[in-house]
Amino acid sequence: MTSIRYYLLRTLALVLIVAGGVAVLAAYLITDHELEEVLDTQLSLHSRIVAGQLPDDVQDADLTRLSQALSIPDYPAETYRDGRAPAVGEDGASPRLYHEEERKLAMGIWNADKTPRLLQGKWTQGTPFPAPEEEGFRWVDYAGQRWRVFSMYDDRHDLWLSMGQRSDFQHEIVARITWNNLIPMLVLLPVMLWLMNRIIRRGLQPIRRLSNQVQGRHARDLRHIELDVPRELAGLHRSLNDFIDRLGDTLERERRFTADAAHELRTPLAALRIHLDNAKAGETASLQKAYTGVERLQRVVEQLLVLARLDRTPDSRTAPIDLYPIVIDLMADLWPLAHERGQQLTLEGLKQLRVHADETEVGILFRNLLDNALRYTPEGGHVEVELGETTQGGAQIRVRDSGPGIPEDLLEKVTERFRRASDQRTTGSGLGLSIVVELAQRQQATLHLRNRPEHGLEATIVWSTP
Repeated sequence: MTSIRYYLLRTLALVLIVAGGVAVLAAYLITDHELEEVLDTQLSLHSRIVAGQLPDDVQDADLTRLSQALSIPDYPAETYRDGRAPAVGEDGASPRLYHEEERKLAMGIWNADKTPRLLQGKWTQGTPFPAPEEEGFRWVDYAGQRWRVFSMYDDRHDLWLSMGQRSDFQHEIVARITWNNLIPMLVLLPVMLWLMNRIIRRGLQPIRRLSNQVQGRHARDLRHIELDVPRELAGLHRSLNDFIDRLGDTLERERRFTADAAHELRTPLAALRIHLDNAKAGETASLQKAYTGVERLQRVVEQLLVLARLDRTPDSRTAPIDLYPIVIDLMADLWPLAHERGQQLTLEGLKQLRVHADETEVGILFRNLLDNALRYTPEGGHVEVELGETTQGGAQIRVRDSGPGIPEDLLEKVTERFRRASDQRTTGSGLGLSIVVELAQRQQATLHLRNRPEHGLEATIVWSTP
């Protein structure tokens, strides 16, 4: 992916150049229009000034003096008599002060019948400059050049008077003004690009520092990133720290799972090997002990797989479900185990109980509760399941057994992983109740354990009021 700094620099430089070009073009067009207005005003004003300076009875001598005043070197003003070829005027000194740009201006005077009386400069080349047809401004092409002309009819002198300027006069002025605006921009452009690069680099420093903090860390360094960042990066900074927390939790669960699995599998495997060695030596009772060890090992592996699945899927897919058919199916699955040990397995309470939960996880939850009750209930004992509602209207499942119960000092700790009661004759893994607690939390439910007054344990799962 393209560097952000280079992208911003290229984009801003392009925007700057385009904006400068548009500004220069707009300045050119505006200046051209405004200058045309100004020069048109000057043409009309000067025409009226010249007309006002002429005597009431204009004679050839008056026009000759005017032509001498208007003549500059290589740009004469000539008078006409009776519309014929120019007459030679009296010699007169050329103005001592004049501007070269005057050569791009011209003036003409015509009689009422459109015969010329006085023409200046370029308007005397070849055919005389065309006489005006009407008053006002017009564009005239003459002798290969384009002229902007203002014409007026002087009633007092019965004369036509025109003043004009070459179009390149205006264009040169507009071009000079535009270049004068453009040159400073061209000179400042490298400086502005350098400044933009510095500003962008400085603006991106927080991102660079944040990146260096993450890149330079050891894989096991899960401390929060402590760095002052601008508001624009606050969300990213917070998200990175949240991700570090989640990653730390995941790694901790992975470490704990690995440690627990290694600890719990090591003991039954060692015991199983001892029993098999004894059986190999001829001790027949060791075969039953080995079978019991295999059964416990199988139970541990199954529960570990359930824990691994729960750790991988932190969210449940809940939906409205009926608990009764789930409980019936699971009791049917475990009935052979109860029958083999002569245990009674009964279901009481409601025939329909709806909750908002994940059907698969509820099945695992109830199976662990029921399996735990059957394993810790002695042969010939009784396990009761009851579906009902709390006084607040929430759903609940009670599982009561006739086993030894749990010592009171362990009731709050027995839900920890691999925590078992003192009765080690069972093949439990110490994971069943911890799985139940975790699944209950995922279903927005709670587990309550209490010892029954007579004997046995009562485990209750309560869903909050819908």
